[in-house]
Amino acid sequence: PGCRGAQGRFAYKLLHDLFANYSSALRPVEDTERALNVTLQVTLAQIIDMDERNQILTSYLWVRQTWLDAHLTWDKDDYEGIDSIRIPSSYVWRPDIILYNNADEHFGGSMETNVVLRSDGHIMWDSPAITKSSCKVDVSYFPFDGQRCRLTFGSWTHNGNQIDLRNRLDTADLTDFVENVEWEVLGMPATRNVITYGCCSEPYPDVTYTLLLRRRASFYIFNLLLPCIMVSFLAPLGFYLPADSGEKVSLGVTVLLALTVFQLLVAESMPPSESVPLIGKYYIATMTMITASTALTIFIMNVHHCGPGARPVPPWARRLILHHLARLCCVYEVGESCKSPPRAPGGQTGKGDAGGPWESPGEGEVGTEAGGCPWDHCLCHHDALLRNVGYIAACFRRHRANQRRAGEWKKVAKVMDRFFMWVFFLMV
Repeated sequence: PGCRGAQGRFAYKLLHDLFANYSSALRPVEDTERALNVTLQVTLAQIIDMDERNQILTSYLWVRQTWLDAHLTWDKDDYEGIDSIRIPSSYVWRPDIILYNNADEHFGGSMETNVVLRSDGHIMWDSPAITKSSCKVDVSYFPFDGQRCRLTFGSWTHNGNQIDLRNRLDTADLTDFVENVEWEVLGMPATRNVITYGCCSEPYPDVTYTLLLRRRASFYIFNLLLPCIMVSFLAPLGFYLPADSGEKVSLGVTVLLALTVFQLLVAESMPPSESVPLIGKYYIATMTMITASTALTIFIMNVHHCGPGARPVPPWARRLILHHLARLCCVYEVGESCKSPPRAPGGQTGKGDAGGPWESPGEGEVGTEAGGCPWDHCLCHHDALLRNVGYIAACFRRHRANQRRAGEWKKVAKVMDRFFMWVFFLMV
């Protein structure tokens, strides 16, 4: 205990002797014509935030600066072997090394921590700092993108003839880095640059650390991409929905609104630049596809609900749609299958389609006997009755023809629905 007390008294004496005639305002060199060597080392501790919209990287750094102060040396044998002391950093001269691309509105610097002063005059200053640096963000391949953020350190007032700034290592120290949930750090190489600015003729050295980041895309895949893909599969299924249900158009509009919500979520976090993200292009393509499917659904429903006054199906449409596409898409009526022989293209009716037994009273020969009934005594051969029966038969034949024509248009709409369903499945 007595030895430690003696060292404490010598430490107070050393501090008094060192700073009796010391000024922290001047650069601590014996020859003012020589540059002072300052070594910089940066340790990346944590990535706090990456604001893509404002293009600002917030990181937690440990900055170590070392230099030689020629006015703060002593013989350790004169002070009971004291080789180093720790004093407040405000007591000594410090280089004005700042972050050039600082984006902090308050422009906060490093913390006022102690410096380690050795007997040979070497000073080591370790200070933690939370920095906000500007970073050019390229979100063209979001969420499968990578970013390169640069942190440039240099003296603000001293040129290269006064302070020679150098990096201690070729890369930043990542041994104490806390893993980020959104970004994966691939490396942080360091380079020394000597730049002559337009304002001054002297060179200004700086050390630039390039932070290489790669985004972890799992969060965006499960929260933005997979819901969009699942919602997109509802667009082709809208063609499979029966036309009589009345929900085909509303389904397409609902899917379109859902995709619009997802697109707004992406647009809120992206910078308003000309480079559209990859996921934004995907949303636009999907919304265009769903808009086209909704428009086609409206057209097909118009075909399906053709009334009795519609024209007959054109021969080319009957041959192309009702014959070839129907077999290709496996659209068949009740009692048919894909392998059964096709019906006649004209939908020709067989015996009894145009009125069945009603044709014989209107088209049979009047002079024949019906069921052995004599001509003079059978009331069914009266002219008025024959005209009424003929009129009823003609109305029935027209009704059957209108039904057959409407049925052909409904089958055309069904075949087109099935064909566009498979086309849009491939597009999805």
